[in-house]
Amino acid sequence: MKDSLSAEELARVIADLASDRKAYDIVTLAIGEMSSVADYFVIASGRSHIQVSAIAERIELGLKERAGRAASYVEGRENAQWVVLDYGEVVVHVFQESARKLYDLERLWARAPRWNYEDASDKETVRV
Repeated sequence: MKDSLSAEELARVIADLASDRKAYDIVTLAIGEMSSVADYFVIASGRSHIQVSAIAERIELGLKERAGRAASYVEGRENAQWVVLDYGEVVVHVFQESARKLYDLERLWARAPRWNYEDASDKETVRV
């Protein structure tokens, strides 16, 4: 089951998991045509270091449960201003609002196709 999700499906599952912990302003950037770093960035915000940690933890545990996937690299958990979870083809960035504004990844990758997360009640979600 580990490799059963495409990169896009993985990004959508990650957005769903972030939403489970009330992340807001969830955006996915399709950077694969512009960079070899990853196919997608999923960017989300939390209102405090506690929420940022909870969002990152939900993503990690949820992907292990749903898809048997573990992040190959995790950074930023200590202060939870900006937590990065690297899943190879998808890199997750969970920010507190001030750090997100400071680093402004959406501006840096402004040419990348993007989609904003829509609540699961409005769309069919990817469940594994």
